[in-house]
Amino acid sequence: MNKTSRLVLSGATVVVAGLALAGCTINIGTPNNQGEHGGMMNSSQNSAGYSQQDLMFAEMMIPHHEQAVEMSTLAETRTTNAEVLALAKQIKDAQTPEIEQMQGWLDASGSSEKTMDMDHMGHGMMGMLSDEQMTALENSQGAEFDRLYLEGMIEHHEGAIQMAHMIENSDNAEARKLAEAIVTSQTAEIKQMKQMLAAM
Repeated sequence: MNKTSRLVLSGATVVVAGLALAGCTINIGTPNNQGEHGGMMNSSQNSAGYSQQDLMFAEMMIPHHEQAVEMSTLAETRTTNAEVLALAKQIKDAQTPEIEQMQGWLDASGSSEKTMDMDHMGHGMMGMLSDEQMTALENSQGAEFDRLYLEGMIEHHEGAIQMAHMIENSDNAEARKLAEAIVTSQTAEIKQMKQMLAAM
């Protein structure tokens, strides 16, 4: 990783971690975060209707989703557990179009150049697996893969839910809807995965 990539990733990690730990959403110009959209927030949106926070979220969540898809693709050749395979397909089917949706936000806003590379993430980024964890997952098979996949994906989902809180009060209806979808679907999947682990 070059020096610029480290600086970008480090800054993004600090920002999202701070937001998640504080349990808050920046909503400039919105008194007490009660949904009254003020002029400052609206003026901060670009011509495509996305705020800087919406776009920051997309830049961070795209590589986050990409890793979840990569993890789920591994399941296709490393497990014969029907429940794990079904879950992996469900995750891929949900997150692949969400990646395309968020990339569309960046394209429409003239911010299509990604400032973060999935291959250089994983060290402190909300639930992302480290290089070592991904290698362990790649090298495992059968029941060991199932355990590592479920444990890793639970943490991954928990990180995604924290990140989704960044835009849950966005002035952009599409962004709010995506945040709600991520929180709802991934909360249900976390419950399912914990049950699967307990049954092993």
